[in-house]
Amino acid sequence: MTEDKNETAAAKSLRHDLLTPINQIIGYGEMLEEEAAADGHENYLGDLKKIGIAARDLLAKIDSLPLDGHEGNGAPAKNPPGSGPGVSAPGVSVSGVQSGEYVAPAGSREEEEPEKPARILVVDDVELNRSMLSRRLGKRGYDVEVAEGGAEALEMIREKAFDIVLLDIMMPEVSGYDVLEEVRKEKSPLELPIIMATAKDEGEDVVSAFKLGANDYITKPIDFPVALARIETQLSRKRAMEQSKRLTVELERHNQFIRKTFGRYLSKDIVENLLSSPEGLALGGEKRTITILMSDLRGFSALSEKLDPEQVVAMLNGYLGKMADVVTHHNGTIDEFIGDAVLVLFGAPTAREDDVQQAAACALEMQLAMKEVNEENKKNGFPELEMGIALNTGECVVGNIGSQKRAKYGVVGSHVNLTGRIESYTVGGQILVSAATAKLLEGELVLGDELKLGAKGFKAPVVVYDLLGMKGRFNLSLPKRTEEMRALVRDIPTHLAILDGKHVKEDDVPGAFLSLSLCDALISSDRELHKLANLRLRCTGLNGVIIPSDLYAKVTDASNGRYTIRFTSVPDEIKSYFRSILANEVA
Repeated sequence: MTEDKNETAAAKSLRHDLLTPINQIIGYGEMLEEEAAADGHENYLGDLKKIGIAARDLLAKIDSLPLDGHEGNGAPAKNPPGSGPGVSAPGVSVSGVQSGEYVAPAGSREEEEPEKPARILVVDDVELNRSMLSRRLGKRGYDVEVAEGGAEALEMIREKAFDIVLLDIMMPEVSGYDVLEEVRKEKSPLELPIIMATAKDEGEDVVSAFKLGANDYITKPIDFPVALARIETQLSRKRAMEQSKRLTVELERHNQFIRKTFGRYLSKDIVENLLSSPEGLALGGEKRTITILMSDLRGFSALSEKLDPEQVVAMLNGYLGKMADVVTHHNGTIDEFIGDAVLVLFGAPTAREDDVQQAAACALEMQLAMKEVNEENKKNGFPELEMGIALNTGECVVGNIGSQKRAKYGVVGSHVNLTGRIESYTVGGQILVSAATAKLLEGELVLGDELKLGAKGFKAPVVVYDLLGMKGRFNLSLPKRTEEMRALVRDIPTHLAILDGKHVKEDDVPGAFLSLSLCDALISSDRELHKLANLRLRCTGLNGVIIPSDLYAKVTDASNGRYTIRFTSVPDEIKSYFRSILANEVA
């Protein structure tokens, strides 16, 4: 049995040694035939074709020599030599490719040379094979380098970048299998395609090559048009992979830009929703119960008129940036920045079980963050800011609102208007929460006074509460006001007018300051004032001259013609005036 195997191996080796020079004759004959046709030497073409036919006939006879009692390669009958995987006899179609002609893969452009020709490494221990194949590939526009053995091939692959490798299997010392196995430790079949080119065509050799990571397998004599087609197929796959990688990188860079740019204004949920599915951009909405937070700076319009535009923007950006950080920390969706106002949604586009709790905690932390905002303003020479916040829960329509050209994720409904109305009643440092929101957080909130407000679209008065803090896991509370009003030794005259929005509702009427702090005052007035009315006051200096700046305030309590007011915007000139009064005119 052992002797039979040795005889078979010896016969195979002899057959390989005979096939190699015949394959060279066929290959060089085809190359000369191409060159003769290209140079117009048609009188040589007939003889060159005869040489090829004779060589292939001899090849067939050698290939049919019996091995171990079987015909040819151990198979009872077989196709003519060269018709194994990836090759074909003259005139026989293999995988849709006709012998003698090269058909470019779909989508490729054979007429156009690529900007950078593909780099091919041809590895073969026989010089004539390397020379013949490299010359024919070079004529087709490829950038070809050769290696005469496995060790040299490995060194070249480590040092240089190749697009594809044509690798002979039977080489001394380091075989094609060894090279393939080593390369696949670092480069995948998509990163570096490898086509095995050899005279061996037994099934077990094909299986071994594919198991080690070969991309394709062609047998000698190499049918050059088929080889070209298979090379271009592998290169096309490689280009597609590289293009896919580039597109993936570009898409991620694009998405990162969107996250970085729009993430400053939209919540992470909205941005990720837009990126994850095209449907996220579709116009449309749905009814949903959400909690709405609306904040606004008190007296900012008056302040902005006294500052340069650059200062206004810098101060506003510092404030909004800090508020945005607090909102995103509590999973809120910043729906809009409207000047110095902020509209935040909790429960859209993504609903969470603790949306209402997060909204209340967010409002408290926003007020607490104003201390840091004002410390930064002081460093920059900006005035101190105060903010009012409203919280309300109700059913609204949320979704992408607008047109095909311009749309935004937004919210509409009566509860949005109600939240805005509640916010208009707040004073600086205050949070007013609707009864609907307070009920959902019963036992979790620390509430102050109950107020009843009139609101358009609501027949009954709207009940709201002064939010002072929160129990439980958030454990937050607003600082108590430490500055108390001081009684004045004499009445300080003033003139006041009631505001409807930002417009004066009626003419000024006389009034007087009875008690004062830098935040509040007790005044008298010849006109009846209602609780939560907005006022504009004009102060008269101790010298009897009217100070040319307006003071804005809100009525927080009313009793027997006396009114407690909370200042919402105090110009620097009036602050100085009040300090002078508190230093000299108190009881």
